[in-house]
Amino acid sequence: MKRILWIALIQIALMLAFVADVNARELHDFYNGVRCLGMGGACAAVVNDETALLVNPAALGKLRDFYGTIIDPEVEANTNLPGMYSDSSFSNPFSLDDVKGALDKNRGSYYHAKAQVFPSFVGRNFGIGLYGNSMLDAQMAEDGTTIDTFYRSDLALVLGFNFRFFDGRLKIGANTKLVDRQEVNDDKVSTASSTSYSDIAKSGLGLSTDVGVILSAPWVLLPTVSAVLHDVGTTSYNLGSGLRMSTANHPDTVDQSLDVAVAIFPIHTNYVRSSWTIEYRDLLSTEDDKMKLLHAGMEFNFGDVFFMRAGYNQRYWTAGLELASEHFQYQLASYGEEVGTKDATKEDRRYVFKFAFRF
Repeated sequence: MKRILWIALIQIALMLAFVADVNARELHDFYNGVRCLGMGGACAAVVNDETALLVNPAALGKLRDFYGTIIDPEVEANTNLPGMYSDSSFSNPFSLDDVKGALDKNRGSYYHAKAQVFPSFVGRNFGIGLYGNSMLDAQMAEDGTTIDTFYRSDLALVLGFNFRFFDGRLKIGANTKLVDRQEVNDDKVSTASSTSYSDIAKSGLGLSTDVGVILSAPWVLLPTVSAVLHDVGTTSYNLGSGLRMSTANHPDTVDQSLDVAVAIFPIHTNYVRSSWTIEYRDLLSTEDDKMKLLHAGMEFNFGDVFFMRAGYNQRYWTAGLELASEHFQYQLASYGEEVGTKDATKEDRRYVFKFAFRF
């Protein structure tokens, strides 16, 4: 076990050190939560709550008890959004039709808005949840003729389970997601024609599976290696026309992706411990700018009440805070997202807030 773990740690470290460095569009994951974003987007090896259902189902084996999350709204916006709203107000931040006026007054400026919820019930080795999100990224061309648009709205039923081996040192988990997706992924949406989602969006039902593995050593720092294969065998959205919208075309097929990560978990005092992790996303990716795939983060936990987080996400700093009690969570994070290219980098600074009630 010891030799296997060290070999895996060395191989992943070498891969992260020597990856080669032109897509100008943002990368979009199925799920990213406020805790992960505060830690540089690195979560596969450190997740230990209900979001394990979506991030790494093997981490369901870390949970100590059963609990449920009833209310957990999470909202996110970039620094451009308030000014764009002031220039031309809109009622729905996820509607391209509503936001088009603000984009026109701010041509060339990047717009980002996102909201998500994940009511769920989880226990050791098992969980079920209902995930919903809405996201809009948009940028109008300088000549005002087209809008680079990425819109996604998912409603997903998620079921996950995990198996523990060797007293929990090895955890293997999997989930199944039934996803109703609406999507616009078009870098040249014409402003001269309709921008209503009923005319330009694709919709469909998809069934996907993620498989995760966590290998931990019973040493002081609990060194851990983790891997997650998302969308095993690819995920298509042609099982049906969609529950909320019926269109002739289906959303894009999602190729399988492999995330790998390493982590350590020092214990500093009886009331202070920390987590440190490095993660490389989508080892199978053909992305030209490999820095978009690199994430690293740390977290200090003070008595399971106050948390401080920091990290590195695609060249840019991240930070986060959390205040938690037995039933309530308040979380804040800021992170930078790469929306440029390897040769012409561009940071999009974002802020995230989440409130949760759990029992």
